Amino acid sequence: MKDKPRQPSGKKRPSSVSGRPGAKVSPGREQAVPPVARRAAEKPQSKSRERSVDDAAEPTVVRLPLRSGELPQERLPLILESTGAGDFHLIDSGYGLKLEQYGPYRIVRPEAQALWPPRLSAAIWDKADAVFTGDTDEDGMGRWRFPREALGETWPLSLLDVDFLGRFTSFRHVGVFPEQIAHWSWMKDTVERAGRPLKVLNLFGYTGVASLVAAAAGAEVTHVDASKKAIGWARENQTLSRLDRAPIRWICEDAMKFIQREERRGSRYDIILTDPPKFGRGPNGEVWHLFDHLPAMLSLCREILSPRAVGLVLTAYSIRASFYATHELMRETMRGNGGVVESGELVIREAGLDGKTPGRALSTSLFSRWMAQ
Repeated sequence: MKDKPRQPSGKKRPSSVSGRPGAKVSPGREQAVPPVARRAAEKPQSKSRERSVDDAAEPTVVRLPLRSGELPQERLPLILESTGAGDFHLIDSGYGLKLEQYGPYRIVRPEAQALWPPRLSAAIWDKADAVFTGDTDEDGMGRWRFPREALGETWPLSLLDVDFLGRFTSFRHVGVFPEQIAHWSWMKDTVERAGRPLKVLNLFGYTGVASLVAAAAGAEVTHVDASKKAIGWARENQTLSRLDRAPIRWICEDAMKFIQREERRGSRYDIILTDPPKFGRGPNGEVWHLFDHLPAMLSLCREILSPRAVGLVLTAYSIRASFYATHELMRETMRGNGGVVESGELVIREAGLDGKTPGRALSTSLFSRWMAQ
């Protein structure tokens, strides 16, 4: 299954005028719409891709095992916040857009949840190096506009001491989902403190940043993604990070088929990261619908957790659901296994032009995370 069409084919600040809650805004400021926002709003939007007749057919009901034992403890709601790291931070957001810093470049991309007006001036927004235009749906295709000068397709970036390539893709993504820094930092610390080699499975692994963070921390990693392009990009990132000799298996395969086979083989993992799209297709046309297939996928993930497993992480983007839905599913999945399930949202906080001026928090995705302790 493909990760959220995030490959050139996926689920974490006002650098404000005043920086203070309730501060006054100069007259007329609330009407100052950055020209990049006006152009995005005025541009006709293409329709979201619809399911075909075959895709819309009634899903096959998967009967899950009725597990016994006590439910895990719970912590909720939990907001996991990222304020940026390495070469990334969120500068400003508003009017359905976000202004981000990725290394040397300032980038403007659609963000439906940025319902408020921007805090920074239109003049600052108009100094962006790249602006994504086209379908604002998460899975929508479009193109990049470079207002100042033409930029190359890729450029070097670094997060959590891992080097990788940013890339301007037709699906508005640039090769990393920085809101997940919160999960990656937890994983990095867990692997480093384990006192033993941990086996990490990264499902829907995209360009491999999470896999490289785990490997650099000392884990043995299996990375699964259905896109050959994404796997190729991940291998480039491995070389860029000087981790060519790290124990990473790169698997181009449908995620469900892979974990079904791993369960039959008796393979076990200590940490599983899973970041499924709401809709996707595997390399052989396998269809994935989040609500149809997520329960079975999590159930299989439980079966391939090792007896000394330390974590199972689920991130869910662009779905009409409450975090309570994934929370209760995760608790039921891990019933009888002890530990704790914490659920909520991943957010990124604005950090201003300097990367140090905290502002508003921008919600990016839902998550549920089971931990052994």
